Amino acid sequence: MKTSESITAISKALIEFQGRMVKVTKDAVNPHFKNRYASLSQIIEAVQKPLNECGLAVIQLPAGDHELETILIHTSGEFIAETYRMTPQRDDPQGLGSAITYQRRYALGAVLCLVIDEDDDAEKASAPESLLQPDRSRYYDDGREWMTEAQMNKTIERFQNGETDIIDKAIGTFKMRREWKERLLSLRGNGGNNG
Repeated sequence: MKTSESITAISKALIEFQGRMVKVTKDAVNPHFKNRYASLSQIIEAVQKPLNECGLAVIQLPAGDHELETILIHTSGEFIAETYRMTPQRDDPQGLGSAITYQRRYALGAVLCLVIDEDDDAEKASAPESLLQPDRSRYYDDGREWMTEAQMNKTIERFQNGETDIIDKAIGTFKMRREWKERLLSLRGNGGNNG
């Protein structure tokens, strides 16, 4: 990650932005997997106004060999930037364009810490058997869904009640926040004595 010498102003603006953001709704369907996802235009439309209100903007530029650079800039001149590479399945204009669109969607979600989900009024999270039976309507492009807080708590509870393989199952089933994954791995490593 590259940053300006100081990131004080951009940090405050990013905190303000995240306080203003709501869930980005899924508006498109993957014809191959039949899963729903938020299109690039939907994400941009959702973030544009709150970014501007906080003095922020995002620039995304193709770079190098199948790379995309995403730069979050602030009116102060401060910035945060990262570049990553993704090899397209097909090395033709359509394949390259598809890969860039995919990269842009995921980079925006990552740099802005976006919640891209459907509101199920907590119905699925409260269902006792939902832990390892993800709802296919909440799948992301790689076939996994994001773990909810209720599912995280249920995983910990089941592990502490002696279901020793539940952490490996949950990690294999869900995408999750990095700190949640680290906590689960820590619990597994010390036998569940980590709170």
